[in-house]
Amino acid sequence: MLAELGISIPTPIQAATLPDSLAGRDVLGRGRTGSGKTYAFLLPLVARLTGAPRRRQPKRPRALILAPTRELVSQIDAALAPLAAATGLTSRTVFGGVGQNPQVAALRNGVDIVIACPGRLEDLIGQGYVSLDSVEITILDEADHMADLGFLPSVRRLMDLTPRAGQRMLFSATLDNAVGVLVKRYLNAPKTHEADSAQSPVAEMSHHVLHVSPQSHLPVLVDLAAAPGRTVIFTRTKHRAKNIAKQLNAKGVPTVELHGNLSQNARVRTMDAFHSGAAGTLVATDIAARGIHVDDIGLVIHADPPTEHKAYLHRSGRTARAGNAGTVVTLMTDDQVRDVRDLTRKAGVNPTTTKVALGHPLLQELAPGERSYAGGFVSVVDEAAGGRPVRGGGRGGGRGSSPRGGAPRGSVSSRSATSSGSGGGRSGGQPRTGSASRTGGPVSAGGAPRTGAPTRSGGPSRAGGGGSRSTGSAAAFSAGTRAGSARGGRAR
Repeated sequence: MLAELGISIPTPIQAATLPDSLAGRDVLGRGRTGSGKTYAFLLPLVARLTGAPRRRQPKRPRALILAPTRELVSQIDAALAPLAAATGLTSRTVFGGVGQNPQVAALRNGVDIVIACPGRLEDLIGQGYVSLDSVEITILDEADHMADLGFLPSVRRLMDLTPRAGQRMLFSATLDNAVGVLVKRYLNAPKTHEADSAQSPVAEMSHHVLHVSPQSHLPVLVDLAAAPGRTVIFTRTKHRAKNIAKQLNAKGVPTVELHGNLSQNARVRTMDAFHSGAAGTLVATDIAARGIHVDDIGLVIHADPPTEHKAYLHRSGRTARAGNAGTVVTLMTDDQVRDVRDLTRKAGVNPTTTKVALGHPLLQELAPGERSYAGGFVSVVDEAAGGRPVRGGGRGGGRGSSPRGGAPRGSVSSRSATSSGSGGGRSGGQPRTGSASRTGGPVSAGGAPRTGAPTRSGGPSRAGGGGSRSTGSAAAFSAGTRAGSARGGRAR
C-alpha cells in the first residue's frame, strides 16, 4: 500500500520512532517542522487499530489525535485518508468555527479516529456526544505550539479522560517546561527520539536579511512576491496581514490572507486557492507558522520580524521541506537592526545581510524569474454579499513554473482584478463580453494568453464552501499532503 502511495524511504524522525511506536511503546518525538512527523505517528496508529479490529461504538472512538489549529487537523486527516481507505478505518475532524451537527452525527454513528482541536472536543464531551474511555492510542502533535496557545489546561483535562493503559505519543519541535509537564504526567517510560531539531535548520535553507528603508519596504516585498513560485509572507498582526494582502492584490500579485479574523469557510477558500496555485502568495500571521503543509514553497518572507526565535524557525520551516531547498528573507528597517540580530543569533542562523532597494540585483537572485502582475485574486464567494457565489472569473495569464522550487500557479474558479479594477477572462478561458484585459496578462478573443505571455497551470479547485471532500494520492512521505489533493477543505 505504501509503495502505491509513493512512500518508500522514511525520514530521520520516522526511522527513529517507528520501531518503538509500532511495538506499542510511548514515544516522545522531537523534530523540526516538516521533518515527517505526521506519518511517524499515523503509521503506528493505523497498524495498532487494524491489528486488533473492533466493532465501532457510537460516541467512543478508539484513537485520538490532538492538534492546535484547524488547518493542521484537516491536513492530518488528509494524510490519513489513503491509509484509512485502504484499511477500512474511519475518521472525523472536530474543531470550532463551523457547525457542530455534522461532527455530532458522525460521532453518534461511530468512528475509529477523532482528530481534534482541544476546545471543540471539550465542548462535545460536555454535551455528552463523545467519550474518550475507549481510546487505545492518543497522539499530541505540535505540543509546544499548544502550550504557546494556552491549550495545555484543556489538553490535560482531555488526557485525564483517556485510559491510562493506552499508548501515547507526543511530538514537538521543542521541549520546554510546559511540554515537559505533559511528558512526565502522561507518558509511561517514553522512548525519546530527536531528529532535525528546530535548533538545527537544514542546510538547504538559505537565510537573508534585507535592510530596507520604510519607503522601500513595500516595493521590495511586491517585487519578491511577483516572482514565479509559491511565497508565504508573515506579519505580526491580523491587520497587517489584511493590509499587505490588499496592497499586493492592488499591484496585480494574486494574494490570499490567513489570520484569526477569518471564518472557517474563508480559511478553507484561502488554502484551496493557495494549494491550487490560483493565488501564489499567502500573507499570514503566525497561525500559519505551524502545520501548514503546501508543497514547493520556495520563499518565506518575514515582512515583520517575529518577536522570538521559535516563531522565526517555525515560520521559516514552511520552506525547505521534504529535502527541497528554500529561501528565507527577513525585511529589516533601521529601528529593527538590534532585534533582528538577537533573533537570528538565538535561532542559530547566520543570515547574509544586505542593504537593498527596488532594482537591487540580489532580489532577482533570491527570487529568480520574470515578474508577473497578472491581477489581484478575488474569491468566487463574495463575503460582503453574504456568501453568494460571484459569477464569472478566472485569469488569462499568470506566473509559470518556478526556477526556485515553486510549483506552477494553477487555475481555480476565481476572478482577478488589476489595480485599475479591470476584469479578466473567465476560468473557462473565454473572456466576458465587454470585459477589459488586465495589464500584463492580455487575452486573445479565444481566451488564450498572447504568445510569449506566462501561463498558469494546475489542478482544479476544491469545493469552496468547506463542506466537501476531495481525494487524491498521498503526499511525499515527509510532508503528509500533496497540494491540491488534501481533504483539508472539509469544514466539520
